[in-house]
Amino acid sequence: MVHRPRVLIVEDDPDTLVILRVNLNASGIDPILAADGRTAIARIQSEEPDAVLLDVLLPGVDGWEVLQELHALGDPVPVIVCSGKNNPHDIQRARDLGAVAYLVKPFDIDQLVDVTHEAVRVKGPRVAAEDASPAIEGLELA
Repeated sequence: MVHRPRVLIVEDDPDTLVILRVNLNASGIDPILAADGRTAIARIQSEEPDAVLLDVLLPGVDGWEVLQELHALGDPVPVIVCSGKNNPHDIQRARDLGAVAYLVKPFDIDQLVDVTHEAVRVKGPRVAAEDASPAIEGLELA
């Protein structure tokens, strides 16, 4: 049986969540869903996804807090930040907190699928945080 990578989609907009779920599933990825940061943290710990697509504007615990917690734990799960904000401060903040990519909404769905597959491919087996790649090669965070 072929291993299908599992990716946690953290998104509070139901329409965006459906679009991401359908497209990732069609591309060979098993999506795991979370609509808020608290649920995302619990699912990351319990289900150990191969990558995370993380919106930053979430109810309750926001995406920045999720990213900070993962960074503090040294969790090497690749995180792709998806945000409507396109400013250098947020992009640098995502980089500093260990995100492997930053995609600005509205994003091209094919690009998002490609970046997600690359994040899963780069991840391989879990590695120590100091060995984790700071960004996907060829994809600039800035």
